[in-house]
Amino acid sequence: MVRAVSLGICGTDREIVEGLYGWAPPSAQRLILGHESLGRVEHAPSGSGFAEGDLVVGIVRRPDPVPCAACAAGEWDMCRNGQYTERGIKQRHGYGSEQFRVETDFLIKLDPALDTLGVLLEPTSVVAKAWEQIERIGSRAAAWQPRTVLVTGAGPVGLLAALLGVQRGCDVHLFDRAKDGVKPALTRALGATYHDTMPMDLRPDAVIECTGATPVILDVLTCAAPDGIVCLAGVSSGGHKIDLDLGSLNRMLVLENHVMFGSVNANRRHYSAAAAALAKADKGWLGGLISRRVPLADWRNAFEKRDGDIKVVVEFAS
Repeated sequence: MVRAVSLGICGTDREIVEGLYGWAPPSAQRLILGHESLGRVEHAPSGSGFAEGDLVVGIVRRPDPVPCAACAAGEWDMCRNGQYTERGIKQRHGYGSEQFRVETDFLIKLDPALDTLGVLLEPTSVVAKAWEQIERIGSRAAAWQPRTVLVTGAGPVGLLAALLGVQRGCDVHLFDRAKDGVKPALTRALGATYHDTMPMDLRPDAVIECTGATPVILDVLTCAAPDGIVCLAGVSSGGHKIDLDLGSLNRMLVLENHVMFGSVNANRRHYSAAAAALAKADKGWLGGLISRRVPLADWRNAFEKRDGDIKVVVEFAS
């Protein structure tokens, strides 16, 4: 049993509220929201590895009941048959309640020093998986090492992807359309280079695309260095058509040994990697990602899109 501390709000939550995405449990007409959780253990069974007061985050996805080969191996983020469930998103109530129960196998204990910054764990797990996949793909060539990295989009996912790149010793560049304000400041404070126009001459070894914007996707597909790897981590809304010379794109991908892949969600080892990354990050910098903390009674305000927002959090506890 966990007592909720706070809950992060993201674009997926807004899409669910607008009726564009999400599924209630089979026996329910409504879905309790919330997949970016943070709480403290109120009660845990003996031998579970958890104790009262532990700072914890619940994992979002659950394996399908069949299960497919990936889910059976604990890699439910790579589910093959689509029968997985997700708390707060797909057929399983979320963490958006003052108390919630969660299976110990789907609970991550955090460094107590993170305190309320632990609400950033779920989005960090997403980019921890993206980085793991980039490095696994890169290992196809023994000499490949990601030196220059481009991240597109200075939202929470993009900034956290940049954080993990800096922690790996990479020369990180971040592109976003904001010309001033908190996004450029956070990028520079991280030790990365900020761009408000796409740096097409950069030729990065790896790209993590976090916007889902069609023109940006097209740009990153054509700007990577030979043997470059492009990870698409942003979900597009669809309906935006552009002209594309697929033949030229194919020629470039083949002749330069490029890889383009999509990545979403995370499994337990990615949450653990994310927890380690947050534990060694500068706490002041992490705090700068949280734009607004909204009391539970005013939860509707958390779904408003305001200029300068990066991560908005609903506070369950004072």
